[in-house]
Amino acid sequence: MEPEGENMSPKTSFKPKPTWLKTKIPGGSNYNFVRRLKEKKRLHTVCEEARCPNVDECWQRRTATFMILGDRCTRNCRFCSVKTLGKRGSHDPGEPARVAEAVADMELKHAVITSVSRDDLEDGGAAMFAAVIKAIKQKCHQCSVEVLIPDFQGKMEALALVVEAGPKILGHNVETIRRLYPRVRPRADYERSLRLLQRTKQIDPGQITKSGIMVGLGERGQEVESLMIDLRQVECDIFTVGQYLCPSEANLPVEKYYQPAWFHQIRDFGLKLGFKWVEAGPLIRSSYRADAQAGKL
Repeated sequence: MEPEGENMSPKTSFKPKPTWLKTKIPGGSNYNFVRRLKEKKRLHTVCEEARCPNVDECWQRRTATFMILGDRCTRNCRFCSVKTLGKRGSHDPGEPARVAEAVADMELKHAVITSVSRDDLEDGGAAMFAAVIKAIKQKCHQCSVEVLIPDFQGKMEALALVVEAGPKILGHNVETIRRLYPRVRPRADYERSLRLLQRTKQIDPGQITKSGIMVGLGERGQEVESLMIDLRQVECDIFTVGQYLCPSEANLPVEKYYQPAWFHQIRDFGLKLGFKWVEAGPLIRSSYRADAQAGKL
């Protein structure tokens, strides 16, 4: 299933996007409500930090993905716009309570929590994830929780802390195909990410797991299919795939814009492989319509 689309070169990476990738300028009453709330609670969202193209749509629906453990990452993945931590950082013990308060104020039925990678912390931030999950459950009894976690540098005891806190969905993105890891994610490891998803099922066979990738970084169609097969071999339940959009000149350029029809084909392929849910489209991101996924599953 080789992708069709418009090939790019580094020199043309900022040419006008195809029409199917254009979104409206954020604004509106609900958007402003979410913006003011996260400022009041001193919280971060991946929606803003990662420059998500769906921020207007999601915030207008009063949904957002909260990003815990600060807004600076200890890694420097070349696709990402999140700022890099220059020295040992800190974390705020009051953050779980503030996240839970924001979830309650937004009246969420399904909350999505992610974080920067914090390799400077012994557990990679796992205890904070567990604390946030528990705080939301205590304050919002009807709200389910989804987490999108880093790899914790392969520390399985850290993973166990998060799983045992009882999220409904545990996500960990592989982000790209195996061959591109040295270029795209030089401080991550493809096999380590697969092991994390596999170990999650070993800790709790009933745990719903989720992973996702971006396309447009130089992968081939067959490599995307092989990655999806790898994910199914570790019993991953949900798969997301969207178009990579270069956030700045400091990041990797877009090498290809994929046609919407290709994403439809990938979705069909994923469902045939046995994924319980496949979210595929040019503007799809990990937590896009996550509440709908949780409701269906």
